[in-house]
Amino acid sequence: MKKQELIHLHGLLSEVRSECAGRGDLDLSEYKSFGVQPTSIHRSKTDHKTAVFKLADGLTASFETEQVTQAAD
Repeated sequence: MKKQELIHLHGLLSEVRSECAGRGDLDLSEYKSFGVQPTSIHRSKTDHKTAVFKLADGLTASFETEQVTQAAD
C-alpha cells in the first residue's frame, strides 16, 4: 500500500473514531500516545501504518466488547 493510501485509510478510520467518540468503552490511549494523526503527512509510511493498526485495534476491541455484552442480554 502506498503512503497516500495509508493516509487516506487513516483518515477514514479517524472518522469512524469520531462517530464512536461517545462510547464509554472506547480505549484509544495507545493510538493517542503514538502521536500520529491523519494530517501528519510529514510522518513516514511506517508511522502511519502503525497508527492505523493501533486505531483499528482500539475500535475493534470496543466493538467486540459491545457484541459480548449484547449476546449476554
